[in-house]
Parts: sequence; C-alpha cells; structure tokens
Amino acid sequence: MTLDTPMSAESEDDLRENLRQMRRSYGDVGLSDDLIPADPISLFKSWLGDASTNPYIVEPNAMVLGTSDLSSRTVLLKDLSGDGFTFFTNYQSRKAKAISSDPRTTLLFPWYAMERQVIIIGQAQRVDGDESDHYFASRPYGSQIGAWASAQSEELDSREVLERRVKELEMQYAEGHVPRPPHWGGFRVKPNSIEFWQGRYSRLHDRIRYLRDGDHWKWVRLNP
Repeated sequence: MTLDTPMSAESEDDLRENLRQMRRSYGDVGLSDDLIPADPISLFKSWLGDASTNPYIVEPNAMVLGTSDLSSRTVLLKDLSGDGFTFFTNYQSRKAKAISSDPRTTLLFPWYAMERQVIIIGQAQRVDGDESDHYFASRPYGSQIGAWASAQSEELDSREVLERRVKELEMQYAEGHVPRPPHWGGFRVKPNSIEFWQGRYSRLHDRIRYLRDGDHWKWVRLNP
C-alpha cells in the first residue's frame, strides 16, 4: 500500500483497535507529600539530572514550546535558574514573532522513558544582549554560521540555496570570529505554574502543580 492509497474499512478498524489497545502499566515510583520540596526548581533539577543519565532519553533538555498562535515546536533548554527557563532562537522566527505579540507560553518536558513529564506555564521575555553574546560564543562554529545562514521559518527555494549561503558565510567568517547576528538571541520563560506528572499503576498518576504566590510557591495535588 502506497502513501496515497486509501485505507480499507478493515484496515481503519484494525488501526483504531490497535490504538485503543496501546497502553502500558506505569510503575510505583511516586511523589509522596513528605518528599515534595517547597521550591519547584529544585525538584525540576533533580528530575533533569535523572533524565540526563537515562540512556533511553536522547536529549533530556528538549522541551516542547507552545505559543499563542496555537503552534508548538521543540527547542532546547540552555539555562535554568530561579528566574526561569532559557532557550535561544532567531528573533525573526515564527515562535519569536508569536512571543512578541503575546508573551504567554507553555513548555513541556516529555520524559516518557521515566514515566514523567513536566508542564510549565509562564511568560517569555528576551534576555539581555550580553547573555546572548556569551552563549553564542560557546556554540560550535557550524551552529554559529547556521544562525546567520537560516532565515528561520521563511520559505526556502531549495536545499542548495541554503548550502550555498553557508559556504559564502564560511568564506566571510573564520572560526572563532563569528559575531552574534543581531536577529538572534535568548528568551527566558518565567513560570507562573509548574506541574510534575509521575506515572502510577492503574492510571492513578501523581500530579503536583506549583503555583507562584508573589515571591514564593505553593503546591497542590491534582486528581489524575
């Protein structure tokens, strides 16, 4: 059957039944009340550390960024502090334009191999130029050139056009001497809500949601 061949009614029924049967029983590693810290960032750092040593998680710092234009994409967490979660991108990209229009964002860390996920709701704002400069200088040469070469989210006539642009930029900038493009830099998402989800038996999962209360946090337990 080719991609453009319509599925038969029987095939559709088989697919539907297979989807309905796709389930796994989660483990008994839970989140008991006496082990929940007052600061969600400390719990997140602990979970991130677990994810970074799990051989089944390819990029533990990968997070799904959702913006107000009802689109989502995967970006990489590159800094973490009490002020928020930082990633870097092209400021002329679709996501950056959406954030400029409405700073409300969501982040999702899908650590399925550990039966965990973290959902963050907050507002994104640009980091200062010095911080963007510092991170850009730490990037590999190819990634630095790529930041100049890619007009991110815009239509591209062909792969060859992009590769030709890369070669031209490599002629212009030697390794170690690539300045940060003015249209490239970081965003920091300041969280208002952080929810930790831990899979449990019989779908009786643990869900702990932290809510910002001024300069402090409070947490509540949610039904699964």
